Amino acid sequence: MIKSLLKLIIFPISNNLFVINSDKMIKIKDIINELEQFAPLSVQEDYDNAGLIIGNKEEICNAALLTIDTTEEIVDEAINKGINLIISHHPIIFSGLKKITGKNYIEKTIIKAIKHDIAIYAAHTNFDSVISGVNAKISEKLKLTSCKVLQPEKNILKKLVTFIPNSHVEIVRQSVFNAGAGHIGNYDSCSYNLIGKGSFRASDKANPFVGEIGKIHFEEETRFETIFPKYLQSSIIKALIENHPYEEVAYDIYPLDNEFNQLGMGMIGELLTETDEEQFLSQLKEIFQVPVIRHTQFLNKKIKKVALCGGAGSTLLKDAIRNGADIFISGDFKYHQFFDAEKKILIADIGHFESEQYTKELFYDILTKKFPNFAFHFSEINTNPISYF
Repeated sequence: MIKSLLKLIIFPISNNLFVINSDKMIKIKDIINELEQFAPLSVQEDYDNAGLIIGNKEEICNAALLTIDTTEEIVDEAINKGINLIISHHPIIFSGLKKITGKNYIEKTIIKAIKHDIAIYAAHTNFDSVISGVNAKISEKLKLTSCKVLQPEKNILKKLVTFIPNSHVEIVRQSVFNAGAGHIGNYDSCSYNLIGKGSFRASDKANPFVGEIGKIHFEEETRFETIFPKYLQSSIIKALIENHPYEEVAYDIYPLDNEFNQLGMGMIGELLTETDEEQFLSQLKEIFQVPVIRHTQFLNKKIKKVALCGGAGSTLLKDAIRNGADIFISGDFKYHQFFDAEKKILIADIGHFESEQYTKELFYDILTKKFPNFAFHFSEINTNPISYF
């Protein structure tokens, strides 16, 4: 009985007592690590500010609030519910702040969060970019099939070439694959292997795996080649070196200009059954709870291939047209940008917030797989700054 009582830690929060089992305590960094394993910060856009914005990642997390935006109302909701971590899609801070005096909603939100020891984390364009991210969730809601990235990233891929003694090929190869290398489309464990003969001579300061000091040695080796996204380079090289038997591991890394179809903006897929334009827009209004959709004129053709981008995606319109989409769904289209459809495609602007609203579900899906018994709360506040009359 005494042992079990010692395992209970009581945290006073908002004049309430929350009892947490110390055997199952989760730190803020544990939750962050899970989000960043899904969508690394290194893949966010240059202008973005995703990541931990306020707070100490070493603090114990008692619960997390999932939201699209962080506002003062959201912080109040976290305070009232005894929550010390807010996970938001949009960052509360985009650019640097020189003063924090409470003169606007951003500064007021920051001050209140700091006063109440509430951490704020943003998962923004990194979650937009990964193939299973925000746009995949939108595609899921539309029940699209055969989905692929609409605008794949370039200059992301690298090629690793290394030379492995034949006795250790399988061990090294598998360790590199486990670290994230070797993915091409729907295939994994992709590599090229060529058997040859390597040579080397160990100096008197060496400790060779094979061969003798001072003598040239020839070893049957396999030239192993595979590709990987550059943001995984450190973990892949670490796996290579830790599992390779040689004292000095020879390897080359080459940058590639290939498109990386696992990363990029937007998504395109197909409906199970082609649908009339008006009927499809009615379905859009229902699925995304939109009172009105801004759209170009109907083209009097069926909707089958659907392109989309959560948030502001007007820059992807040409990609949607080039890929033969019948409709492009996004938000924040300006007046003159609707002309760019040129009667080749139907544009449907459903709103920025509306298109990304299910990102909260994505957060929940990812985190509850790792922490099934942890308290993740959906915010009950609609942070959409746009209203319709």
